Amino acid sequence: MGVGLLAALIGGGVACGQAALVASFDSLLPDARGINHFNRPGTLTILSADGQVVHKIGPVTREKLTPETIPPLVQQAFIAAEDRRFYQHDGIDPVGIGRAMVRNLRKGSVEEGASTITQQLARTVFLSQDRTLIRKLKEAALAGKLERQLSKPQILTEYLNVVYLGSSAYGVADAAWVYFTKTPEQLTLAEAALIAGLPPAPSVYSPLVNPNLALERRAVVLRRMQEAGFISIREQQQAEAAPLQLKPAEPKYWDSRAPYFSSWVQQELPKVLSPEQLEVGGLTVRSSVNLAWQEKAQSAVNTYASGSMQGALVAIEPGTGLVRAMVGGTDFKDSQFNRAAQALRSPGSTFKLFVYLTALQQGMLPERIFRDSARCFAGYCPKNFGNRYFGAVSMVVALQNSLNTVAVGLLQELGFDKVIETAKNLGITRELGRFYPLALGATEQTVVDMTAAYAAINNGGIYVKPTPFEEILGPDGELLWSRRVDGDQGSRAVTSDIAALMLWMLERAVRSGTGGGAALPDRPVAGKTGTSEGGRDLWFIGSIPQLTTGVWLGYDDSRTTKSTSVVATYAWRAFMAPISKDLPVRQFPPKP
Repeated sequence: MGVGLLAALIGGGVACGQAALVASFDSLLPDARGINHFNRPGTLTILSADGQVVHKIGPVTREKLTPETIPPLVQQAFIAAEDRRFYQHDGIDPVGIGRAMVRNLRKGSVEEGASTITQQLARTVFLSQDRTLIRKLKEAALAGKLERQLSKPQILTEYLNVVYLGSSAYGVADAAWVYFTKTPEQLTLAEAALIAGLPPAPSVYSPLVNPNLALERRAVVLRRMQEAGFISIREQQQAEAAPLQLKPAEPKYWDSRAPYFSSWVQQELPKVLSPEQLEVGGLTVRSSVNLAWQEKAQSAVNTYASGSMQGALVAIEPGTGLVRAMVGGTDFKDSQFNRAAQALRSPGSTFKLFVYLTALQQGMLPERIFRDSARCFAGYCPKNFGNRYFGAVSMVVALQNSLNTVAVGLLQELGFDKVIETAKNLGITRELGRFYPLALGATEQTVVDMTAAYAAINNGGIYVKPTPFEEILGPDGELLWSRRVDGDQGSRAVTSDIAALMLWMLERAVRSGTGGGAALPDRPVAGKTGTSEGGRDLWFIGSIPQLTTGVWLGYDDSRTTKSTSVVATYAWRAFMAPISKDLPVRQFPPKP
């Protein structure tokens, strides 16, 4: 009996047996129609607020194709290389199975596979990669279900989108870019054949790893394409003679378009998802970031963080807590440390917010008069900037000019506990010391926490925890987490009247005080500067009605900047002036 006939008989028998098994547990198999949502475990895709790709992390297909966008040349190359009878079989190829079984029986081991494109797709999406009889039976059953639920073009498209092709390329579009810096429709015959030869051993056949082996595989694919009638002998010979002209590129979205924001997303994910959900992976995050604003934020920080100085910026939407931009340094490739979310720095006079808010809550009015003079508090002797003292001043003027002696005197009058309670209600969770330098920002905080506290005042006194998440989707596209349902809905920190009074005072601090460098020509700004002792930290946190933005500038080693917080106001304005053009002009609530 000839080998071909034996292969056909064995293959036919196996196929019949598999058909019976398929019918018995078809209902237990996954629904193939959700295959277009497939993501490999360990992958994470971050989308911007308007749906643009910010970052793709892990073994993820970075660019997917549709049946209409896959060039015929690419389809033919893969069909010739992997499954010549793709359009004739129903997911399982009896002739191919028989041929492989005969060879494997003769060798006494698994030497040859005969998986169709449909089976390979089923294995990639639904099954493990181990070689066991049970897995092969499941693979065959799933292949049959795929063929019944999807069309041939759909199956081929999904396969070409998920097949691993070496060098971190998942799918044809990724491979075309990684090896040739081309889109699939730009590939030549030689290039398409080379890529189609990679699936059996992508890490070995990658032209970036073994160019000679890649050329040998290319020749095999070209020969099969000619035998299948896809190309002529002349075309085969010309393509075989073509030199290997690689133009390597990193996979698309390999680098994040908002790297510090992306790192914060990964840091925050364990706080909202279970360990099991994180382990499965395949997550898609619909995030809060505005990429146009993010670009302006990075530019503003880099412009004013001169030399080896560093900077951070956080922009928060007050009503939702959504972080629309986050910069954690001047260059993510040089330093991945996120100074917006991880660095603890002295907030300087921006901490006075909590002191003055507490005073307003205790019934003090902005017009109340205080004595501004050089004095000491239990051995602590604060000084005003430039050692200037104004004598009798109102509370609003004291804030406007950032008078340190008045702030410390207020802390003494109010008591530590009340001021600390106000700070806690506004999201300050770090332990706060009961000492007088507290009023001037002696306890270190993060930029994101301080900005969120100011955003609460801009939100009528309601604190909302800052978040990068709008929605989080699982590997099958199911909704795992939604800000509107699962996110922080806000908590009342101060009354709306107190918040409005505080905004009025902060607006005066910009209009006529230390925050003047942040003033915008067409709309109100309310904010506060901060400079830590020795000029080591330069801050400005300011709001327009729709957005609250915090800026910090300084050195990682905490040496003096030899500057003042005026520089931070300029950085704030460099970001806010262009992006506020996207927002209508609004006014803060009137003074109660």
